[in-house]
Amino acid sequence: MAGLEGVEQPRQRGEAAVARWLPAVEDEQALRAIELFGNPTEREVRLPSRPESASAARRITHGVVLRQWALSPSTAESAVLLVSELVGNAVRHTGARVFGLRMLRRRGWIRIEVRDPSRGLPCLLPVHELDTSGRGLFLVDRLSDRWGVDLLPRGKTTWFEMRVADRQAP
Repeated sequence: MAGLEGVEQPRQRGEAAVARWLPAVEDEQALRAIELFGNPTEREVRLPSRPESASAARRITHGVVLRQWALSPSTAESAVLLVSELVGNAVRHTGARVFGLRMLRRRGWIRIEVRDPSRGLPCLLPVHELDTSGRGLFLVDRLSDRWGVDLLPRGKTTWFEMRVADRQAP
């Protein structure tokens, strides 16, 4: 390189850097999202209806399911995926300015709700191998134990429920 003769240059590694999931970083991001938007176990959290809000909803869900409710990492992973799908549908298909996220827990179950102002019902479409979209509700149907839509006077709540193992006291 011109002007850098005699200066040792960093060597390129033969492998790409691998991004690692760091629990402490993920926990910190979840806590920040809950502080910023609120705790969906206490009240409905309202998020702007923009694609980037899906990451906030995922972080909040991860924090609640894994840390607050102390459920398994696989339960948290499934809940995060399904929240992402419901939020994606709310952002993509409703034309709303905001959507709501609520999380409820009762013995042996969790329920996660996404509320939006549209009364248009989501459709579970058949999925084909080469489809590049339209798999969201298919995933919700496959990974949750129950799901549905409650029509409201102004909008709807799309929800899913998952059975969970309650931790036994020592």
